[in-house]
Amino acid sequence: MGTNNVIFLENLEWFDETGETLVHRIPEEGSGEIKWGAQLTVRESQVGVFFYKGKAVEAFGPGRHTLKTGNIPVLTKIVSLPWAMQSPLRAEMYIVNMKVFTNLKWGTRDPVAFKDAELGLVRLRAFGIFNLQIVQPILFINSMVGTRGMFTTEEIEEYLNRVIVSRFNDYMGENIDSILNLPAKYDELSVGLADRLKKDFSHFGLGMTHLYINSITPPPEVQKAIDDRSRMGVFNDMNKLMQMKAAMAMEKASESDGSAGDAMGAGMGLMLPAMFAQYFGAAQKSGGQQASPGGAAPPAGDAQCPECKSRIPTEAKFCPLCGHQQVVFGLCSHCGKNLAPNAKFCSRCGHPADEKPKPWFCGQCGSENIPDAKFCNQCGEKR
Repeated sequence: MGTNNVIFLENLEWFDETGETLVHRIPEEGSGEIKWGAQLTVRESQVGVFFYKGKAVEAFGPGRHTLKTGNIPVLTKIVSLPWAMQSPLRAEMYIVNMKVFTNLKWGTRDPVAFKDAELGLVRLRAFGIFNLQIVQPILFINSMVGTRGMFTTEEIEEYLNRVIVSRFNDYMGENIDSILNLPAKYDELSVGLADRLKKDFSHFGLGMTHLYINSITPPPEVQKAIDDRSRMGVFNDMNKLMQMKAAMAMEKASESDGSAGDAMGAGMGLMLPAMFAQYFGAAQKSGGQQASPGGAAPPAGDAQCPECKSRIPTEAKFCPLCGHQQVVFGLCSHCGKNLAPNAKFCSRCGHPADEKPKPWFCGQCGSENIPDAKFCNQCGEKR
């Protein structure tokens, strides 16, 4: 690509051979002396972000573009003698992969604590998959990529998994009173969790297109309690449950070998129909409805202005209604407003632009959680 040659202009382009690279920087190591007139080719599934003198200058869509810098072939090298023939006008091109990255896994590395209304403190494991897409390339580079040459889904998956697990714990604590009612709410849980995570991901210029919950599993002893509870649900009280178990025991005894067993079996054969008619005659067979594991995809359409919430063209750089800039360079960590380049304070809430949210340490067990978590992952204590 010739990013540090003396005479020739650069021809910049990139192909993702792995299918897992979110961002690729040209040059891969350090910065380059990209010259005036260098050509950039961007594919349909890509966006090019040009950094010049250490700052993001422009985002380029699909097509061929001509770059403009202060580096002039040959002349720049002569002028750069005081800097050991290295031009101080440094430049980098970041190629951002805008495709949807599918089948990314999330799950609880350690069981999270959930305070069940009927079973008490229960530790749950949950697993699933989600789809990811970069929606604000400059914001993603400034907030997560930094100065790294490459950034893959494997490197980002661990942090996003921590956010998903924390939000899963919050959503369970706010909307599920007992895991005994969980099987009927899988679909609702997937959709609600995905909606909550969209705001978290937007702080990094990311969008979540789908989230699926494959399983939520309590410890074995809790699973046994749930099985017992499901059996009891058929009956009105414990007496009827004991009567059912007695009937099952008598049926087993009637199948034993020997003459005594044959006589008893004959008697049981006459008694069992009447017993089961008495205890099961009034029982209603309840039909279960299996929920689908994932939420429905949001309808495709134009983009939405983050300031006035109006529908605007996807390629628009400014909202035609409120004038808000759509190419996001940074977000306020306090109120989420788009920050102008080089802003020192947020124009909406007045907080410093470089202020970083602090993690929350649980007052009950002292465990570290993400800044705005509502329930502790270790002890289930509400904030």
